[in-house]
Amino acid sequence: MGLRDELLKAIWHAFTALDVDKSGKVSKSQLKVLSHNLCTVMKIPHDPVALEEHFRDDDEGPVSNQGYMPYLNRFILDKVQDNFDRVDFNRMCWTLCARKNLNRNHLLISDDDAFKIWCIFNFLSEDKYPLVMVSEEIEYFLRKLTEAMGGSWIEEKFEEYKIQLSSKHQCLNVWELIELVGMGHFSKGMDRQTLSMGINEVFQELILDVLKQGYMMKKGHKRKNWTERWFLLKPNLISYYASEDLTEKKGDILLDGNCCVESLPDKEGKKCLFYVKCVDKSFEISASDKKKKQEWIQESLCVAQKLEEAAANAAEEERRRLQTQSELQDLYRVEMEKEKMVRQQMEEQVAQKSSELEQYLQRVRELENMYNSLEEALEEERQARQDEETVRKLQARLLEEEVSKRAELEQIHLYQQQTISQTQAEKQELERERLAKESALQSAMQQLHQLEADRQGALEQYEEVMKKLADAANNTKSWKDKVAQHEGLIRLVQPGPKYPQKITNWGPAAFTEAELSLREKDWQEKKNRPATPQ
Repeated sequence: MGLRDELLKAIWHAFTALDVDKSGKVSKSQLKVLSHNLCTVMKIPHDPVALEEHFRDDDEGPVSNQGYMPYLNRFILDKVQDNFDRVDFNRMCWTLCARKNLNRNHLLISDDDAFKIWCIFNFLSEDKYPLVMVSEEIEYFLRKLTEAMGGSWIEEKFEEYKIQLSSKHQCLNVWELIELVGMGHFSKGMDRQTLSMGINEVFQELILDVLKQGYMMKKGHKRKNWTERWFLLKPNLISYYASEDLTEKKGDILLDGNCCVESLPDKEGKKCLFYVKCVDKSFEISASDKKKKQEWIQESLCVAQKLEEAAANAAEEERRRLQTQSELQDLYRVEMEKEKMVRQQMEEQVAQKSSELEQYLQRVRELENMYNSLEEALEEERQARQDEETVRKLQARLLEEEVSKRAELEQIHLYQQQTISQTQAEKQELERERLAKESALQSAMQQLHQLEADRQGALEQYEEVMKKLADAANNTKSWKDKVAQHEGLIRLVQPGPKYPQKITNWGPAAFTEAELSLREKDWQEKKNRPATPQ
């Protein structure tokens, strides 16, 4: 299983735990925290802006697993290197998912043991999501666990359990596996410490690649004293620590094809001695008993032998690769020669074809020029015909207009003839009327002169009458003054008005209208005046 697939399994558990509603979506704030923790644990520079830019069109609401995967691949998994502690990485993802999914009731194992089973599940599960472990992998794990606890595998018991699994599609998820082991279904008769040690041994072998481990005495290189160390045998080295908690690492013994592991006789009060001789240094180790000594020697020799075989296989593979490369180079050289010859032939053919093509292209260009000339000639002829047709239509239209204008001119000429005839008759009539009017005008002038003479005579008579009236008025004025003084004795007789005259006791026309009004007013005042006492 590759590094990316291994990391994705743990991240899938963490993402699924954050999906509270089981809708396949997680909020962006939770993904920010998850991404920051992943970058911190895997020692990747964290870009806080990258997630915002990746989901800038989806600022609100949850983000799906498929939407998070492109960001996870580009900004985290593509940058990861194998320089971080995988146990810390797995523990961070375990912390996120165990809080929600782990049911600790009735479990015989600790949280640390459950974490190790979780890691083993990720290692053995299928590369399909959701992650499950099939019955074959379940059997393999339970066998390993039983052997690590020192028990015997009971095939019939597992067959009975497989029948129960058939109703569950013969697979378990990680929490069902933890419950299966934690409830002690396959560890009856074993105490909790034995179960925990078995889980730890399987975890060391499968996850940490530890082939063998245990306490042994090691002789120092400088002070030559013997000190107890915790040894771990891995596929390519032996590491030794101050204690089994692995907090203080003291050194490594690199195993390769040049290493030699041999037994030593007892000396210095130490038994079960053996040494590991490397190229630059040798290590003297004392096991607790002969059995463990023999196991460590055999395991170390087996590892060294495997490394030697691997080195030999690598050398053989390199020799084969070089031989294959040489053969391929020879074959390539021959192919290159053939290709060169073929290329030369092709170049000659291409040159010949190029010459033929050039001639053909020249002919095509000539034909194209001829075609273009014919097209131009046809276009000119078509244009000339169009012009001729246009001129013909114009001439026909002009002829029609000329006929129409001629008809109009004839009508106008006829109308003019009629008008001239009518005008001459009217002219004669007007001449007669003019002569008649001139005769009437002469008569009127004569009458006017006569009236002018009569008016002059009447004017002279009027002036004479006016002069007489003025004289009479002067005489009358002198008489009016006299009459005014003697109004009751004499009255000037004046012409009466045209309307009927008023009649008084003095007779008709004895008073004028004004005099009569004055007399009436005076009479009314005397009438209305009260009588004075006597």
